[in-house]
Amino acid sequence: MQYEAVIGLEIHVQIKTRTKMFTAAPYEYGAAPNTLTDAVVLGLPGTLPVLNHTAIEKCAKLGLMLGCEIAEVCKWDRKNYFYPDSPKNYQLTQNEEPLCIGGKVEIELPGPSRNVEGEHRWVALNRIHLEEDPGKLTHEAFETVIDFNRAGVPLAEIVTEPDMSSSTEAVAFLNCLRNMIVYAGISDCDMEKGQMRCDANVSLRPVGSDKLGTRTEMKNLNSISNVKAAIEYEIERQTEILEEGGSITQETRRWDVESGTSFSLRSKEEAHDYRYFPDPDLMPVQMDRARVAELEAELPERPLDKQRRYQEELGLPFTITSVLCVDRELSEFFEEALKTHNAPKQIANYITNDLLRELSAVSEHGESAHSVGQSKLTPAHIATLAKIIDEGVISKQIGKEVFTEMFATGEMPDAIVEKKGLKQSNDTGEIEALCREAIAGNAKAVGQYKDGNEKALNALKGPVMKATKGKANPAMLDQLLKKLIDEGE
Repeated sequence: MQYEAVIGLEIHVQIKTRTKMFTAAPYEYGAAPNTLTDAVVLGLPGTLPVLNHTAIEKCAKLGLMLGCEIAEVCKWDRKNYFYPDSPKNYQLTQNEEPLCIGGKVEIELPGPSRNVEGEHRWVALNRIHLEEDPGKLTHEAFETVIDFNRAGVPLAEIVTEPDMSSSTEAVAFLNCLRNMIVYAGISDCDMEKGQMRCDANVSLRPVGSDKLGTRTEMKNLNSISNVKAAIEYEIERQTEILEEGGSITQETRRWDVESGTSFSLRSKEEAHDYRYFPDPDLMPVQMDRARVAELEAELPERPLDKQRRYQEELGLPFTITSVLCVDRELSEFFEEALKTHNAPKQIANYITNDLLRELSAVSEHGESAHSVGQSKLTPAHIATLAKIIDEGVISKQIGKEVFTEMFATGEMPDAIVEKKGLKQSNDTGEIEALCREAIAGNAKAVGQYKDGNEKALNALKGPVMKATKGKANPAMLDQLLKKLIDEGE
């Protein structure tokens, strides 16, 4: 029998706020252990929670970004469980009435090659609810240590429908989801810092069946590569069990990165195991519809919507848009440059090729400028460089030299051209004389051109460009070479 996988994901995203979900205790990554706590975080007697309104609004923006319906009213429930990372012995969450309902995420699957755009499809969401993060347990050789700094941090849990069928779709979903969340400024989604974590629910069913199989849950996958590996392993494991006539046990499993295998952690809990009940200390939250409309108006353009616009309106290829549109800062830098000089393809090429190459080289050498915002270049630098090339002041070849100089110094390109005397030569007499020399010195290239090989001209252009130090006007040079060869026939 042939089986197909059915996959649903639960993604936990730390919402970027200065303070925690139910207390004014601060939070930042990397602080000394157990220094960002207070009586509420530690669940001491007599303490009461106070809502973080910024966290609620950012979660609502997340829901709007992902096409969710924002509930008129959401409320808080206690999820009771006993574990060292939860000093209160319960977690405040939204079980019955979440803030965000439904929704969907557009994903882009890999194309047949890196430079070819893949298929787009939508993945349905079930809900997004707010809760508080537990503390962090670190299991050492003979003991487990607890850091409560993370306890109480606002956490959005994004729950998909069982709407994916492969690890490839799951990876595409996570990448697109992360891009949108970062775009909207809701979280940095740095998985290495625990700001985004994923649980994967995997089941198998006979191909063509509508009935869901018994699922297992892979917990706390902290990288996209781990999500991919864990799903593929689980599909293979369940397939082997079913093909041998066995049955799948509903359970929670932990992924072991070192061995590339998973092991059973516990039998899967149902809702009644947590004894949910409404929190008596927190009132339900009523969402003001006018404020929700304001939050929606603040949303940025979604990355894939921006990619379509760049392709359709600006004529940019997928190879460019796939780089520009995943980074909001980069795409805004690009659009700001267009306000100075409207040359989308030229400016986009400088940003995605030259600028990112220089930033990468800086990063590799351990210097400070790792992003566009930290470099010395502004959109005006790129736009001005494109403009003086289009105006024929310098050639594209000289433009590369100017780019390197302005990246290093922060000088404007026109100032560099003046200072170094790099203006393009339009002296017809000088260039014609050099063309005659090149033609006389390379009869083979001339013969190849006459036989219909246009590329043979490059062998003649090289000496002229060398003699003028790259300043010869390429269009004029091309025209003169063709004219002189034709006259010589």
